[in-house]
Amino acid sequence: MAGEAVKTLEAKSFDDPDERRRPPKTAVDVVNVGDTTLGRFTFEPGWRWSETIKTVVHTDSCQVNHVGICASGTLTVRMDDGTQSTVSAGHAYTIPAGHDAWVEGDEPFVAYEIMSAAVFAKPA
Repeated sequence: MAGEAVKTLEAKSFDDPDERRRPPKTAVDVVNVGDTTLGRFTFEPGWRWSETIKTVVHTDSCQVNHVGICASGTLTVRMDDGTQSTVSAGHAYTIPAGHDAWVEGDEPFVAYEIMSAAVFAKPA
């Protein structure tokens, strides 16, 4: 199987992350294992990218690419071109740059991302 080789055995907990980011209604916990940065993203009910993260990064829409797995909750994503999709518990997802997103319902959205954790919700 082609790909990057893992060189060390390492385990870290998202409960004791290397970095924490806390914009409104947002918890981003980042761990670095080997050469990889992973993130646990928790968005509270009422969270919307354009009302929370936009105030931190100062772009019109999210310009980050995402690859992840939803552990709980529901998130609706609307691309700048108007196309829309909903991500729920058990879904793997990809989201290209150029979107807004919001939590649906009363349950927090919790996801683990293997792309974007190094930069998501970092001040511009």
